[in-house]
Amino acid sequence: MIQLKRHIARIQKYEEIYEKSAYRPVQFLQFIKKNHFPQIRDTSHLKKHCLISLTPEINMEDLTNFLSEIQITASGKQRRAENNLLLTLISPPVLQRSLAVKGVQKCCHMSFATQERVWLSDGENLILTDTVTGDTLYKLVDFGISYWGIHTVNNACELIYTDKNWNINKLNSAGKPNTIFIKRAYVSSQPQCLYCSSFNGDLLVGMYKEYTRTGMLMRYNESGCLIQTIPSDESPKRLYGFPIYITENNNGDIVVSDDKLCAVVVTSNEGKHRFSYRGPESGSVLFLPGIRPRGICTDALSHILVCDEITDTVQMIDQDGRFISYLLTNQSKGIQKPRTLSYNKNTHLLWVGTLEGDKNLSVYRCIDRLIVGKCRYLVVIT
Repeated sequence: MIQLKRHIARIQKYEEIYEKSAYRPVQFLQFIKKNHFPQIRDTSHLKKHCLISLTPEINMEDLTNFLSEIQITASGKQRRAENNLLLTLISPPVLQRSLAVKGVQKCCHMSFATQERVWLSDGENLILTDTVTGDTLYKLVDFGISYWGIHTVNNACELIYTDKNWNINKLNSAGKPNTIFIKRAYVSSQPQCLYCSSFNGDLLVGMYKEYTRTGMLMRYNESGCLIQTIPSDESPKRLYGFPIYITENNNGDIVVSDDKLCAVVVTSNEGKHRFSYRGPESGSVLFLPGIRPRGICTDALSHILVCDEITDTVQMIDQDGRFISYLLTNQSKGIQKPRTLSYNKNTHLLWVGTLEGDKNLSVYRCIDRLIVGKCRYLVVIT
């Protein structure tokens, strides 16, 4: 017993030393205690204690199907795919289905509340729609008239939108009364577009200042406090003319459709201008000088997708502004004047809202999981 107590005392001593010296491991242990992680369901036919060996010429698809039987329950937080090698582009995109939305005549902007429910606006109406049936579940009455990206949904599934007085309101997901989230500060400045970051919960607001006839971006935290202005007050450079749609890329870049500049303006997270995309290079089959950008989104491979009003196409560019392809054109099934986009990074489905057609909301698959036939060496569970 004396030896045992001495041994325990030594362990406690070393533990105390390492806890004081190793800051990050202690922080990691505290993180594990406070957060809930995905629960892995028990799979009875898989052994709990497995040996790993390397076997040449094993079929990758068979192994993938075997391992896919392990089911994971989501923890509630959005997961970001880090390995781009697992994804591949589908050309052309495959139309999954089309939907006739009954509460709006056309789709100018969309914000997904859940996978089964989406907020849609046509310039005068803002409704919550069932993505399966197209039925209207809720209609907002104090929505300000706008054809741009004037509403968004935060990580708590709450709708954030501008009302008729240009205040930014919040509608609780449980149906509680609307509250003014950010009150309009200046008469000469009007919010034109909103986007809530899925990474940190910040709200990005595209503003138009009438007295200077220029645009700017304002970043608010989850409490509604202003934390950033792009461009900054000290910067003499005018980045924006009239921002109408905002989104965010996987690398933190802020992507804006600017109606006055006729360009997609991209800045870093800190507000430094990276590039402005004004259309594909000459030599493209469908080349037309310039674009008039509308709805935008980014996919899991950090591509920027933008609707062009001039060509009625959806164009794809990379994260550095290089034109890749016309993703969707008038010849694509389900497309008539595309104006708004939304990409689900969990299902890899692209939602496209159009101005015309009997079915004004279409779903496409443009990215899929990469299936490798064989590889030289594989990890096999035995």
